[in-house]
Amino acid sequence: MPAAAARASSGHWRGIVVLLATLAAVALAARLGVWQLDRAALKNALQATLDARSTEPALNAASLARAAAGAEAQHFRRIVMRGRWLTERTIFLDNRQMDGKVGFFVVTPLALESSTGAVLVQRGWAPRDFSERAALPSVATPAGIVTVEGTVAPPPSRLFQFADAASGPIRQNLDIASFARESGLDLLPLSVLQHDVPGARPDGLVRHWLPPATDVQKHYGYAVQWFAIAAGIAFLYVWHRFIRPRRR
Repeated sequence: MPAAAARASSGHWRGIVVLLATLAAVALAARLGVWQLDRAALKNALQATLDARSTEPALNAASLARAAAGAEAQHFRRIVMRGRWLTERTIFLDNRQMDGKVGFFVVTPLALESSTGAVLVQRGWAPRDFSERAALPSVATPAGIVTVEGTVAPPPSRLFQFADAASGPIRQNLDIASFARESGLDLLPLSVLQHDVPGARPDGLVRHWLPPATDVQKHYGYAVQWFAIAAGIAFLYVWHRFIRPRRR
C-alpha cells in the first residue's frame, strides 16, 4: 500500500475513534446531568411528603406500625409517646455530624407504656473525646415513665464501615432487626427523632436534625456542571474537526 494511502487510512480510523470517544463522553456527561435532575426530583417529592405529613395529627405509641410496609407510611409523622428508657441498651453511633462537628448519635430504646414492644429513639448528638476513643459521653437519662415528642423516621442512616462491630455500646451502624435479636427486645421497624420540648430537663444532647431534602439545590448545580461539560466536549470536537481546519 502506498505511503499516502496508508496515512489516509490511518487518519480515517483515527477520526472514527475520536468521534466515538467524543460521543461516549458527551453521552456520559449528559446522563450524569439527568441523574442529578432525577435526584433533585426525588428530594422535592420527599419534601412534599414531609410537608404534608407534618400537618397531620400526632400519632401515639399504640398506632405505630409493627411491619416495615406500614412503618414507611408513617415516616415524618409527628408522635407523642410515653415509656421507660432502657438506658443499659443505649448505643452510640460513631462518626456522626451535627452543626459541622463529629461525634455520636445517641440511640436508646424506649419501652412503650401503652403497648408491648419498644422503639429506637435517636435522642440527639453528643461530642466524643478523641484523646480517649473508648470514652462515652455523659448523657442524663431520667428514670421512670417519660414523655417523648418527636418525628417518626427510618432507622438510623448507614455509613461505610470496614467491619461490623459485633457488640459494644460504640458502633458505626445499627440494624434494627439484628439489634432486636441481640438484645431480645421487641423492637418496632422504625425509629423516632426526638425533639426539644420547652421546659424539659436538659440532657446535654443537641437535636438540630436536618430535613432529608435540604440540599436539593446542590443537585441542580451538579446537573448544570455536567451539561456544561457535555456541551464543552461537543464544542471542542466541532472546533478541532471542522472549524479550525477551515481557518488555516
